[in-house]
Amino acid sequence: MRFRFRSVLPWTGASRVLALAALALAGASAVAAQERRPHERPAGPPVPAAELPGARSPAGRVVLGSFESVQVNVDAAGQNVVGDAANEPSLAVSRLDRGRIAVGWRQFDSIASDFRQAGVNVSLDGGRSWEAKGVLGPGIFGSDPVLAAAADGTFHYMSLHANPYNTTLYRSFDDLASWSAPVYAYGGDKEWIAVDTTQGEGRGHLYQAWDYAGCCGDDWFDRSIDGGDSFQPPVPIPGQPYWGTTAIGSDGELWLAGTTNGSTAFAAARSTNVSDPLATPAFDRTAALNLGGALVFFLGSGPNPGGLLGQVWIDLDRSGGARQGWIYVLATVDPPGADPHDVHFIRSTDGGLTWSAPGRVNDDAAGNGAWQWFGALAVAPDGRLDAIWYDTRGALPPSGNRSALYYSSSDDGGATWAANVQLSPDFDPLVGWPQQNKLGDYIGLVSDRVGADVVYAATFNGEQDIYYLRIGDRDCNDNGVGDATDIAAGFDTDLDLDGIPDRCESDQDGDGAVDAIDNCVSVPNRDQGDADGDGIGDACEPLFADGFESGDTSRWSQATP
Repeated sequence: MRFRFRSVLPWTGASRVLALAALALAGASAVAAQERRPHERPAGPPVPAAELPGARSPAGRVVLGSFESVQVNVDAAGQNVVGDAANEPSLAVSRLDRGRIAVGWRQFDSIASDFRQAGVNVSLDGGRSWEAKGVLGPGIFGSDPVLAAAADGTFHYMSLHANPYNTTLYRSFDDLASWSAPVYAYGGDKEWIAVDTTQGEGRGHLYQAWDYAGCCGDDWFDRSIDGGDSFQPPVPIPGQPYWGTTAIGSDGELWLAGTTNGSTAFAAARSTNVSDPLATPAFDRTAALNLGGALVFFLGSGPNPGGLLGQVWIDLDRSGGARQGWIYVLATVDPPGADPHDVHFIRSTDGGLTWSAPGRVNDDAAGNGAWQWFGALAVAPDGRLDAIWYDTRGALPPSGNRSALYYSSSDDGGATWAANVQLSPDFDPLVGWPQQNKLGDYIGLVSDRVGADVVYAATFNGEQDIYYLRIGDRDCNDNGVGDATDIAAGFDTDLDLDGIPDRCESDQDGDGAVDAIDNCVSVPNRDQGDADGDGIGDACEPLFADGFESGDTSRWSQATP
């Protein structure tokens, strides 16, 4: 068993050796292990209004080749707040309209404060621009945000509170226009949620797992069978895996994975009765996992010295093809040898009975001393695997911590992985700390048949901010064909030439025609008509295509088509 300890521990020289030996002789008791595990702890009150940062700067847009990263945590005017911090992002994409995306993060109103809240912003145009929604529960400690989208269009946002530890659920029922009052969800530190989107009896159920710092002793799992209106009392998870994620298979079965001691031991657990609203959830299969290295925490050095280097991700193939039901696990681990961290991957092709040997996803030279960290995994509806992570290979020699976002994919169930692709410029993860020496503990990824939506934290402007990035073309109508191809083939129109198929744009005046049909601009002229009956809004006709905006009704009423 190998642990790496935080550098600020008051153990030095012989005293540290003796202390570690005593721990080893004691079998590294559960109490001692839990004392070494990081918890979310409020260290101060909310930032007083008089001390809130007032300066603003343009929102960040960072381009590397064909990849554009757009800042998410902007204010109501679409600008960056100078002097705040944002990290640990999670996202959800609407199942009904892929242009609607919600992103949550840990919001620090000032880097002079450790107090964080549940930040959230939304996009209605596929991540091209972002609308400020502020924080959920202003003035309330909120951390570890996790978002999920239900099949009926509901967005779920789970947030951690502390002293005492518990979680609450916020929901949006109106396409991200507003968020509901919080619902108590039991819960605890490092919670993760999944929502059932299958056609089975569990459709709409919400499942949550967390770690040892929670409401309810050794009971680390609960569910909601009424769409999040209430949560049932928690139950235990065999093996107690933590610092991991949850995933739901095509038959409504639930899988979760995590580490079991913060080192080289990992486990996965399955429940097949969790979808039955009349049954008490139980886990009928557990599996010990070998990921070929240690999950490291409290390292005290490296690119994220005060936090995790990554968590354990699990997902399943739901494509209906030959790999239907295959189970995949990915984690950032410290392998034997010179490399401080790699992204490792394993899979099970027989329902979790047996697992493959761990394989390496990052393709840099083995032993070069580069850090790969914050690995994340998602499986697309067609079975493609997507993986992202931070990578310091461009910051070599090994002492460099500057990191960039990287990506790889697999079309054969993880047997092979595509050449790694750098998605962002590099940045320094050791700046902009909000009284915490870390960039959070994870980043977010949601895959579809054409590409993937990504959110991550970066310090391109010297501060911690959240950025959205799209891998591949967008697929706003979810037909498995990129928007650009749909437009070029004539399957969709794009009258306003914004790259978004007209059918995917909004109808702000509610006349049954999307805004682009109304007037070829993003803001509709409410009094606009189709005088010649050709199916094209009058402002789109060549004679009148002058970019009328709403409020031009007096001018428009004088025009004669």
